[in-house]
Amino acid sequence: MNQVLTQSRPIRLKGRSFLALVLSPELPLEGWLNRLDDLAARSAGFFLNRPVVLDLENLAIERPQLVQLLEDLGTRGVWVTGFEGARPSLLGPGMPPALRGGQPAADFEPEPAEAQPKAEAPAAPAAPAAAAQLVKAVPSLIVTEPVRSGQSIYFPDGDVTVVGSVASGAEVVAGGSIHVYGALRGRAMAGSAGNANARIFCRKMEAELVAIDGLYKTAEDMETRLRGQAVQLWLDGDYMMAETLA
Repeated sequence: MNQVLTQSRPIRLKGRSFLALVLSPELPLEGWLNRLDDLAARSAGFFLNRPVVLDLENLAIERPQLVQLLEDLGTRGVWVTGFEGARPSLLGPGMPPALRGGQPAADFEPEPAEAQPKAEAPAAPAAPAAAAQLVKAVPSLIVTEPVRSGQSIYFPDGDVTVVGSVASGAEVVAGGSIHVYGALRGRAMAGSAGNANARIFCRKMEAELVAIDGLYKTAEDMETRLRGQAVQLWLDGDYMMAETLA
């Protein structure tokens, strides 16, 4: 018999990237869970069938507290698939695995121009040279069709522009800003990679949830004057600001 036919087939291993929601618990955990309940109540289905990673890097808890936290999250339908920044003492059998290599925060701020020695360059042409260094290309994704309910658009590398509308139950996640040239009825999460300078623009504001750099507002949190209007959103420190567009 041919030896090739008798050999067992090798196991094929593949590497893939998946979108997961990262939660950063805060002490006291009871208060943080209450805020999580409030978010879930105002945005139905937000955690449904969504993989969740817990960021434990700055959380001073012990293993029994973490086990209880996982149980509390499980009763809320939040299933943790991994830990980020967990101490070795928190890991072990029966616990989600430690994850590494998450995409770092994107930096979209222009790099400052280097100072030019006076002896090497005259003062007059120095300004155009510095201005040229401030130009920095930012990747972008253009979606030419409406984003339908149940669909997710994920682009961590830059801005997302949706030519149509974003339906209720759909979501757009961008590392940079989000532009919607139609009605925004679903969820829009800009600055997902840590870009606090990101903004959200839409032609008609009817969103279920908007977020910039992890700070969010649900439909109930938004001013009634913004509903149905062309709006832009941005962060001012820890506050989300909004204004209507002409």
